[in-house]
Amino acid sequence: MGDVSMHEDLKQEFEMAQVRHLLFKSKLRSALYGSGTAEAPIRDAQVCALGVWIRERALVAYAHLPESRELDKAHQQIHKEASRLLDLRQTGQVEQAIAGLSSVQGYVDEIARLLRTMEQKLRAESPGLGR
Repeated sequence: MGDVSMHEDLKQEFEMAQVRHLLFKSKLRSALYGSGTAEAPIRDAQVCALGVWIRERALVAYAHLPESRELDKAHQQIHKEASRLLDLRQTGQVEQAIAGLSSVQGYVDEIARLLRTMEQKLRAESPGLGR
């Protein structure tokens, strides 16, 4: 029985990571459209909820997976790009900033893919589950 609850925990943990990741994109969009969203979690990969999870969990418990480091790198890059777009907006280049949302999409997809791959690999490491 222990295996099943472990896999449920894993499922929940990675679902939460995906949700945090998708929330980031909507917060960035809101900030670029001028909704007054807090910028620190958008600009700073260390402040972001997913960033905290990557640092305290993914790079520790899942450090044996090469994807954990790829995830960390992609996550830092998406924040760098988000920060660049917020800077554009602040200097009055709103159209360019909003157009730049498409440049973030590649990172969004990559991070989502890495999270899925990590979860699948971790499931495979615990055989006897049959699910």
